[in-house]
Amino acid sequence: MKRLFSLLALAMVIAISNCTRVPENNDPILGIWSKAAVAEDNKGQNIVSQRQEWIFNDAFLGRYHSYADGKLEFYTDFGWSVSDGMYTIEYRGTDMPDAHVTLKKKEQPQTLAQQDGSLFATRE
Repeated sequence: MKRLFSLLALAMVIAISNCTRVPENNDPILGIWSKAAVAEDNKGQNIVSQRQEWIFNDAFLGRYHSYADGKLEFYTDFGWSVSDGMYTIEYRGTDMPDAHVTLKKKEQPQTLAQQDGSLFATRE
């Protein structure tokens, strides 16, 4: 009798695990986005003085990095969501304000724009 219940329990676990699937997220925001501030050195050459980077993954999470003079200054995880084409980026556990951006697909390279139309980030 114990064997029968064990076999039924095993069959039920296999059946349930085969029926559950994680939905695939193919959102166009997935990937790496960045924004760089360029400064000019005393020789007249352009150098990147500050760089921000957002890495969006398909689990509605991501990683934010901030670099100054090529060195990592700050990083944190963030959560993101989308509603009617408006993406909300929430930096949980930090004092950074939430960002609300839209994806500009027709431009090359693709960009994320803030609500006022200013550049937020560019796809890498």
